[in-house]
Formats: sequence, C-alpha cells, structure tokens
Amino acid sequence: MASDKQLPTIGVLGGGQLGRMMIQSAINYNLEVHVMDPDANAPCKDIATSFRQGAITDHDQVYEFGKSFDFVTIEIENVNTEALKKLREEGVRVFPQPEIIELIQDKRIQKEFYKDHDIPTAPFVLTENAGEVRANASFLPAVNKLGKEGYDGRGVSILKSEDDLEKAFDAPGLLEKFVDFEKELAVIVARNSSGEIKSFPVVELSFHPVHNLVEYLFSPASISPHIEDKAQQVARDVIEKLDLVGLLAVEMFLTKEGEILVNEVAPRTHNSGHQTIEGNITSQFEQHIRAILDWPLGDTDIKIPSAMVNLLGEDGYTGEARYSGLSEVLAMAGAHIHLYGKRLTKPFRKMGHITIVDNDMKQLKEKAKLVKSKLKVIA
Repeated sequence: MASDKQLPTIGVLGGGQLGRMMIQSAINYNLEVHVMDPDANAPCKDIATSFRQGAITDHDQVYEFGKSFDFVTIEIENVNTEALKKLREEGVRVFPQPEIIELIQDKRIQKEFYKDHDIPTAPFVLTENAGEVRANASFLPAVNKLGKEGYDGRGVSILKSEDDLEKAFDAPGLLEKFVDFEKELAVIVARNSSGEIKSFPVVELSFHPVHNLVEYLFSPASISPHIEDKAQQVARDVIEKLDLVGLLAVEMFLTKEGEILVNEVAPRTHNSGHQTIEGNITSQFEQHIRAILDWPLGDTDIKIPSAMVNLLGEDGYTGEARYSGLSEVLAMAGAHIHLYGKRLTKPFRKMGHITIVDNDMKQLKEKAKLVKSKLKVIA
C-alpha cells in the first residue's frame, strides 16, 4: 500500500446501495472501484471510478467487464458465475468464489448444504411445482420458497393451512417447516484468504409482517451471553464449511427452546449490517473490502448501541421521490441518514436507511419508532 499504483483495482457486479456504501468505504483507501449494473441510473453511477451499464447475468458482458481488474466481487447474487470462473482461470481474483455464489443462488441447494454439513436449520421438503406442495399438505404450517430469484421478500409465501395452498409457487422450490421463533437474529462474519475470521456481534431483526422486509434492527441483540456464543459459533461454522472468502450474512431463528437455526445466508454485505457504519469500529463495507483483498480484518466491537430503520417507499406513491419529515429526523440526537441516490420511488422500494445511536437501549428503541413514524418517502 505504498502508492496508488500498487493498490489493487476492484470490479463490482451490481450497482445498488450496497455497492454505493462499499465505494464510500473504499474511497478512504484510494481504491479504484469499477461497477457494472443494468440500470443506467444505479446508485453507484456517480461515485464509482467508472460505471458501465450492462447485464450482470450475461456471460460475455461480465467477462469483458471483469478482465481488466485485479479483483472482482458482487453486491447481489444474481450474476453469471460461468464468466466469473473464466475470469478466475485467467488470473482475476474472484471473491466470493463462483461455486459458493452458485450454491447460494438456489435455496434448494443451500438447504441441502446445511443438512449435509450438520448446520442446524428447519426441516424442509424439496418441491418441483404447486402440485407437489399440495401433496405435502401434511407438512403445513410451512414457508414455501422459490429455489431461485427470490429477493427482498419476493419468492416467499407462508402457508399456514390448506386454505393457503393456492399461494404455492408452481416452480422448483422448497417447503420449510414454519418456525415458531422467539427472535430473528443475524450475524455478519468475514474471512480472508489467509483464513482469518472475525464476526460482528449478533443483531436482532424485526420484519414487516406482510412484505418480509427488515423494518428495524437493534445492535446488540437482547439475548443472553450463552445464545450470543451459540449464534457466533454457528456463523463461523457456516463460513468455514463453505470455505468462503469475503463477507457472509447469516440470518437465524432463535427458537423458544433456545436453539439457533440458520434461515438463509447472503455472500455479501447485507441489510442486517448497515448499522455498523456508525455503531461498530469497522463497518461491514470496509470489512468486505479487507476480506476480499486479504488485508487484516478490522475490529468488529460495538462502539455504541445502535438501531437501523429501513426507509421504504410509501405504499400508494410512485414517481419522483420526495422526503417528508426530513427536518425532524435531522434534528434528532444520534440520527444518521443514508439516502441511496434513487431518483424514483415506488411502494416498499428501499430508498435509504437511518441509523440511530444511543447508550440507552430503551431510548434507542423509542427513537427508532419515532423515525419510522416521521420520515416518509412520497412522490
């Protein structure tokens, strides 16, 4: 790291808010970050070292984009992995590894991996179509998940009884036994090529009851030291068994019996780690960069308790985004606003997030609810 010329160049597939926040961390190290995204107005467009509009699922476009960089990484899993394999064969360092991206692209294969590697997860049945879901009605209540291309709450249907079977997906997927959980938790864990592993403290998530998007996140989670240790060990176990280099977000259920079950994982920066920008010594975005470049991993300790509120487009509004209540939130002690540079809003689109920091957990939760009620994205 003696001069700019010796610093590696990074290509990123996907130009959304995760890439945008990654670039904001990379700027501190004078790193070049080049981005490709299908959206000509993607959030990364104006802050990347270079930006290319292109299909990240197209083999030739991904290969042509990535071949001139030292490293290639992702901010979304829906990418062409065959092109990434070719780039790796030609000397580009690709993290997370293409085979791991493939595994995580299909929730069916992901669940089979947990089963085969003794990673605790809810019981499940693989299904090929809606008919097979109906044939497994005795497995209900369950969650029907599409194998591929489910994202941000899409591709997930809760089937509580046979009356809900009309909501079953007529495509390859799985039925996952419904977990009557105590809390939903997440651990973000990083691993570099040298094998160093560091994880962030467990966070607690609260989801929108209909749209399956995170509404609130609290760090640290309100759990016992025993549960904290158990969740940390599960997360580290998953990243080691995957042999993943990079960042891994591990979403978990804490059951009412005190067990930890892995729900899903994401091989990238994640909504469950946004609060690390203000709340932890190292942010998840900097940690991802450190991990893929094989730099020493950063300190993950909590600096101050934090909450994260997702800023979603209001239901009933589509068009040029306007922000109602911005002044009230700006005046709030400990509130940090992150807008994602998206010009257009639509119902439940992720438009930004707000991190609130406060040493008093009760005040923190009250402020989070106040932010949620005050700041609205309308058109």
